Amino acid sequence: MKNRKEIVMENENRICALFGIRYPIVSGGMVWCSGWRLAAAVSEAGGLGLIGSGSMTPELLREHIRRCRAATDKPFGVNVPQMYRYTDQIMEVIIEERVPVVFTSAGSPKRWTARLHEAGCKVAHVVSSSAFARKSEEAGVDAVVAEGFEAGGHNGREETSTMVLVPHVREAVSLPLLAAGGIATGRGMLAAFALGAEGVQIGTRFALTEESSASEAFKRRCTSLCEGDTILALKKLSPTRLVRNEFCRAVEEAEARGATAGELSELLGRGRSKRGIFDGELTEGELEIGQVASLLRDLPPAGEVVRKLVTEFDAARRRLAEL
Repeated sequence: MKNRKEIVMENENRICALFGIRYPIVSGGMVWCSGWRLAAAVSEAGGLGLIGSGSMTPELLREHIRRCRAATDKPFGVNVPQMYRYTDQIMEVIIEERVPVVFTSAGSPKRWTARLHEAGCKVAHVVSSSAFARKSEEAGVDAVVAEGFEAGGHNGREETSTMVLVPHVREAVSLPLLAAGGIATGRGMLAAFALGAEGVQIGTRFALTEESSASEAFKRRCTSLCEGDTILALKKLSPTRLVRNEFCRAVEEAEARGATAGELSELLGRGRSKRGIFDGELTEGELEIGQVASLLRDLPPAGEVVRKLVTEFDAARRRLAEL
């Protein structure tokens, strides 16, 4: 039987109502990590699992959508970073396959929101500032994700932390709001709610689970990180949080001497994130992970992560009520 907290989450929380889920917990759609296995596991546990299309061809995405649908009858979604070359074809696959939820990022929310709504999709857009949040609301999205620069992978140029960003976005828009960046525990989730969020999008914690498609070498490296072992780099291209390794140090040296965007692009090359995250090339690969990895030392099943988040959230809320 559900306890009272779960009933409140499911029936009164706007994120749960919007996406048809039990808990307002979304697993980020991360490149090379978020395949159908991870998305299905999170959705089965009561959250919303996202497939990460940024590292997929359109037909590979179609396969992952179909496998996810076969593995769970719960809602799931696809994350679409609009900066990648297959965006148009990816969106057509999403529409053809009738995916219920789409998260967009790294581009204008105006471009696809109306078309996705016509196809029956719920649309959330990831923002790094209150200005972008207002533009997203004007574009008609159903929810926004306020992502602070603690997050792994690509970040906004503003370098605003989640603690500062979420209240700004909460004041700027009336839409359902998810917080992202630096959240991996139920305590962190409760802090985000105190700032005005109604749900959380979590990347790093779910990247480091059994079902994540990242290489075991990458996962082990990330669970050994300490504070300060990641840095926001490649700022002249697309600011990206990376683990410090030989490639990252080469980027830091290039940026320190004033390298141009073209020079940084040449240094980055093609396929470096695949080499690092999926192939496990720890020295010269691009290792994208969030700051909060320094808190993590295990690789649990994704369903266990969801359940622990809820349990910790409830326990932390009770402790605060007793103060």
